[in-house]
Amino acid sequence: MSLRTFGARTALVLASVSVLAVGCNEKAPSPEPVVPSTPGEGEGPATPATPTGSQGAETDAACTDFQTKLCAAAGDASAVCSSIKTLAPVLTKSTCAAGVADIAATTKRIEAMPKPCTDLVKRLCKDLGPETQTCAMVTSKTPSFPDERCATMLNDYPKVLAELKQMEAANQPLDAAKQAALVAGKPVSFGKADAKVTVVEFSDFECPYCSGASKVLNKVKKEYGDRARIVFRQFPLPFHKKAHLAHQAALAAGAEGKFWEYHDMLFANQKALDRSDLDGYAKKLGLDMAKFGAALDNGTYKAEVDSDIALGRASGVNGTPSLFVNGKRVQNPGDFGSIAKMIDGALGK
Repeated sequence: MSLRTFGARTALVLASVSVLAVGCNEKAPSPEPVVPSTPGEGEGPATPATPTGSQGAETDAACTDFQTKLCAAAGDASAVCSSIKTLAPVLTKSTCAAGVADIAATTKRIEAMPKPCTDLVKRLCKDLGPETQTCAMVTSKTPSFPDERCATMLNDYPKVLAELKQMEAANQPLDAAKQAALVAGKPVSFGKADAKVTVVEFSDFECPYCSGASKVLNKVKKEYGDRARIVFRQFPLPFHKKAHLAHQAALAAGAEGKFWEYHDMLFANQKALDRSDLDGYAKKLGLDMAKFGAALDNGTYKAEVDSDIALGRASGVNGTPSLFVNGKRVQNPGDFGSIAKMIDGALGK
């Protein structure tokens, strides 16, 4: 499911490898705050001018050296490093030189400081289980966080733990009943129904990450052929306003044997999903425009799309792309190597 599905408190832990690792989440992303890069009128004093000539060069060199050594000791993501980066332009050569001369003592003081990120990882892995995928993710990602961020998470530990437990539960292989449900009925698919390996994808035609995953699955088709069946499930996200109709249009194209061709056109033109665009793609593929138009006008495939959405949610899907290989969730659906490794394992290689 890749770190875009959880609350703001845990978003930092989940900024790369959540149940969606990289993808589109069911909750629309909040806009990033706009921070002025340079102070304007009424915003406070501008940065003091840097000394010129040899004096300025010497100051710059001394302070750059101090900044480099301090950040190496404290960590690039630390508040200490952030502070020296802010202060360095206004420090004098003598101040920076003194800091460099005393860097060993400063380093010892930094090492003696509490390490909230270390404590956070220990607590989470103890409570999640040291062998869990989520513990591995926390162990890998948390050391790059600023200490104050880890301290905030420790203060809100019960909620952070609860969200990570939800992630771990979602990462578990689906049981037999849920695996059967993923391929029940007559879903859009490629490959033999009795293939030893089945890859199920929940996708959204308006999600940019899904476009990348589609290229990966096209490679899976070429590499594995009939040895791996690919099942495509519709999962338009609520905030992608044009996606639902696009999925209906793809199913209408599928009724004329052109689903995968239409699928590729939609992903190649994700910024053009208005009704007129959908009609245009149908014309390019030579579809029966009367039947195609009636299907969209009458919502012929709306219930089928909604059914896939419900199926996805019942399987723990809350973002796209979400892929399963024989019921096991793929942690990085945009990486062919990750998927190939799981397929090869299922094939007994």
